Amino acid sequence: MEYVYKIIMLLGGVGAFLLGFKILSDNIEKLANKGLRRILEKATKNRFIGVAIGMVVTAIIQSSSATTVMIVGFVNAGIMNLFQATAMIMGANIGTTITAQIVALKSFDIATFAIGLVFIGVFMDMLCKKEKTKTAGMTLAGLGLVFLALEFMSDSMAFFKELPAVRDLLTSIDNPFLLLLIGIVITGIIQSSSAVTTIIISMVSVGLTIGSTPNAVLFLILGTNIGTCVTALLSSVGATTNARRASVIHLLFNVCGTAIFVVVLLLWKNFAVDVLQNAFPEPTTQVAMFHTLFNVVSTVIFIPFINVFIKLASLLVRDKKKEERTSYLDERFLNTPSVAVLQATREVAYLGQEAMRALDLALDGLLKRDSENKNKVFEVINNVEECNKNVLTYLVKVSSKEITLHDEKKVSNLHSIINDFIREAEIADNVVKHTKTIIEKDITFSDEVVQSLYEIKDLLARQFENVERVMIKKDHSVLESVDKIEERIDTMRVDLTNGHIKRLEEGKCQPQSSGVFINLISNLERAGDHLNYIVDLLAGRTN
Repeated sequence: MEYVYKIIMLLGGVGAFLLGFKILSDNIEKLANKGLRRILEKATKNRFIGVAIGMVVTAIIQSSSATTVMIVGFVNAGIMNLFQATAMIMGANIGTTITAQIVALKSFDIATFAIGLVFIGVFMDMLCKKEKTKTAGMTLAGLGLVFLALEFMSDSMAFFKELPAVRDLLTSIDNPFLLLLIGIVITGIIQSSSAVTTIIISMVSVGLTIGSTPNAVLFLILGTNIGTCVTALLSSVGATTNARRASVIHLLFNVCGTAIFVVVLLLWKNFAVDVLQNAFPEPTTQVAMFHTLFNVVSTVIFIPFINVFIKLASLLVRDKKKEERTSYLDERFLNTPSVAVLQATREVAYLGQEAMRALDLALDGLLKRDSENKNKVFEVINNVEECNKNVLTYLVKVSSKEITLHDEKKVSNLHSIINDFIREAEIADNVVKHTKTIIEKDITFSDEVVQSLYEIKDLLARQFENVERVMIKKDHSVLESVDKIEERIDTMRVDLTNGHIKRLEEGKCQPQSSGVFINLISNLERAGDHLNYIVDLLAGRTN
């Protein structure tokens, strides 16, 4: 019966560890909410900065798989190229080694004190009212739970260490390629190299020996680096060509790095003794340091060859004949709500582009008296409606996650912005109807009026550019320009209306044109108002 208890303790320890790291990483991500978004937006053409970004982001969220999935999502959405993605993937591989380093701390007395963090963290969450304090408390609780889980795992491992059958089984596995395969398969199933590395470190910490040669456990660690690629590969299924190439590059990087280290370990049979044991007395630290060494050395070797990896991936994943536009609303980001909100913002901006394109096409049709233009307008409006449905569904999913108050406000703002953009599409539909009336009743406008309508059309396009700069780039320097354009459109509406009434009185205008003209000018002024409402909301100028 004791065997059953120890097995349950081991499995429970693994489960508690995974739960602890999830709580830890989720709450660290919430604490670093704004900073994480800013870091991810700093995608650059400089490979070294890209590596640094990947490393920092992964160190924050403590999961190279999660970072790589986000990178695949960015490539899939077309906002990151393969060069940037490759550099960040290399950095992510270094950043993930912090997990093993934290686990290796169990060798020191800090583990005993860290377990007390569970108590402190939970009470901070229960008693404090400020969201940041509660989040900080859960971060401490997650860290404490990790060390508590390690205690359970170590206790059960110590029991199995005394069993001759277990010792003989573990020491009998000497084939380096079999150990490599075991690491790949187990990590591929669990989809977490951190969890597998933790189990290995826990085994080593109680004296359980894997294989009879000094380098045996190192082959197992190498296998985990390949196995962790499974998550990114699965996430790229059904994605764009470049997104699938990004996941393949992740695999190529780890396979090539592993191949180099396998050759080194096969030739240098006492590498673990000569290098690791001499430098680090604790067995757990030796494993953690090898994990770090592998990823740092692999990155140093391969960083000059990023373009080679891109070419290899391009050969393995061929271009499709035609790819449709990919939405920013990638469900890969839902586990990182702050990034999901950023992606939703980009998709709403695209929705706005389409709504304004519909209005622009509708005005072109009216000014050129083109009745056939309506088909193009309705096609774009249908796209706006489809996009609207998808964005609203995505925002509901984001809201169902544990998001910060800051992100809740952003989601609420996005709902309001969507409504304003939908109004633009509705105004485009109204303009199409006005065009039909103008053609059927043979209503004509003076050259002066036509010129004014072209000016309003241009002002609306410029105003939307300002909206995009505020939405995407957070550029509030355009606020003065926004106010000037809004004022100009309002003034033109008054002038055009008064001018029309004057022409009617002088008999220079057709009476039947009044309804169409006044409604048209009012619609265009409302189109400007909705753009102004969006800027006011984003700039915090609403009451």
